[in-house]
Amino acid sequence: MWAWLSNIISYLEPYFQFPDIMRHAVDIAVVAYVLYKLMLLIRETRAEQVLKGLTILLFVTWLSDLLNLHTIYMILRNTAQLGVIALLIVFQPELRRALEQIGRGRIFDKVAFNQNDENISEVIDNIVGAVQSLASAQIGALIVIERKTGLNDVVETGTRLDAHLTRELLENIFVPNTPLHDGAVIIRESRVIAAGCFLPLTENPNLSRQLGTRHRAALGISEVSDAMTIIVSEETGVVSIASDGKLTRYLDGKGLRDILEKVYIREKETRPFNLIKWRFKDD
Repeated sequence: MWAWLSNIISYLEPYFQFPDIMRHAVDIAVVAYVLYKLMLLIRETRAEQVLKGLTILLFVTWLSDLLNLHTIYMILRNTAQLGVIALLIVFQPELRRALEQIGRGRIFDKVAFNQNDENISEVIDNIVGAVQSLASAQIGALIVIERKTGLNDVVETGTRLDAHLTRELLENIFVPNTPLHDGAVIIRESRVIAAGCFLPLTENPNLSRQLGTRHRAALGISEVSDAMTIIVSEETGVVSIASDGKLTRYLDGKGLRDILEKVYIREKETRPFNLIKWRFKDD
């Protein structure tokens, strides 16, 4: 097999001969783009502080070698040999997010919402109606909408329902002191797959202390997947959305509907096999 692959590469090689300046430009552009995406990936996370500390250690190592501080240089150099393993452990969440984003590329895309426009409108109406009702009654809720990243590992932490999505079902799940109210609901297409699910909490150290466990859980699942999570605050009734590690707060019914339509209707019309990544900024 390897010989066959080598023959193909040798056959195609003459067709991919470019001037040196073009190869260098492409090389630099690719490296710059990768570094830029890595910086976006670790921004406002604990890994950002670790990277700053690592940069300082590298500078001190270089400085100790320059000043012939042999003992310090030897200690730092030997420590650096174990640094690769340490970095893999420290940056594990960021590496996972990066690999998931690569896997969510166009080649591997799946249809995120394989329904007709009428069914999509019905689902949006049910979600918006339930959220508005819960918010007006100040009943806390956590609704996770699965997109391209599968959430079966999260589903396993709760109770499987696999029920048709309706406004009444969502409202009844979050009624206080009922078996399934304390946890997240997972929605896949037009069905409620599970309820009472546990979500990973965000590790963002810059998050406001005013935000409770629901908001931290919603941000946590958005950091490790492309899921979009709707949060209803039990204390204030404020509606928020978490997506891609960002939080949008103080949404009314129209704002919530607009976001859901962007995800389900407009993307279905323009790019049915590749959802656009929508970023939400903090208020």
